[in-house]
Amino acid sequence: MGTDDLPETLAGLLSGIHRLVRRNLRTTVEQPYLRGAEVELLRLVRASPGIGVSAAARELHLAGNSVSTLVNQLTRRGLLRRETGKDRRSAHLMLTPEAETRLNLWQERRIVLVKEQLDRLAGQDRDALEAAIPALRRLAEGLEATLVER
Repeated sequence: MGTDDLPETLAGLLSGIHRLVRRNLRTTVEQPYLRGAEVELLRLVRASPGIGVSAAARELHLAGNSVSTLVNQLTRRGLLRRETGKDRRSAHLMLTPEAETRLNLWQERRIVLVKEQLDRLAGQDRDALEAAIPALRRLAEGLEATLVER
């Protein structure tokens, strides 16, 4: 593979791996399936309890009305709770116990799934993947910085 092919190959593999992990996990989940954007919002609220809808939209790089729709859907499904702020105009988002349980289960199953596949690889392949992690982190940071600049 030449350097010219690297961007397309890497982008395709990363999105394909992400999609395959989601599909594998979906087959093990008995509850109604959570879409990628829903999981991202729940994970953000877990990391930043009390975050507002506008701040969540900025963090996720989504339109405010899209996040508001996600919040309404997740609230109706009992996974998010809105708490009114002191000024009564702002809402702070909190996970419900059910959402915590689902996120924990999803994370545990994801780790097991990926570990099983890593264990099937030859040692040199595992070593190569581990060696690539710092570069992949820098790539992710660069992509994040590009979003912030726009």
